[in-house]
Amino acid sequence: MKKLKLRATCASLAGVAAVFLLASCTQEQQNKINRDIQNWTGTNGVLEFYAGDKVVRRFMKIDKLSTALGTQDNVPRPYRYGYGVMDENLNFIADPNEKKVYFEISDYASNYLFFENPH
Repeated sequence: MKKLKLRATCASLAGVAAVFLLASCTQEQQNKINRDIQNWTGTNGVLEFYAGDKVVRRFMKIDKLSTALGTQDNVPRPYRYGYGVMDENLNFIADPNEKKVYFEISDYASNYLFFENPH
């Protein structure tokens, strides 16, 4: 019984310490920690491309968008990439005939939206 109480106390102290540590971080550091956690746990992201106000392409079940880095110089490249199910019929359902594909987005593109799937 004493071991159980000791474990609970240690867990509580660790939680309190984590909260104080997080509170002392800058907003950018907190955002990075949040992104690191999401990279580890994954998200159910959706990426939509627009032509005017109309959705023309949708990718679903995206864990993350990554910034490409140079192989030799490790310098960020001007595009993002990821993997997701291409929703060909735009019905917000990953149908059996719709496959997971690789995609890239130029840094110069401004006609897309990435968000967590609300469904």
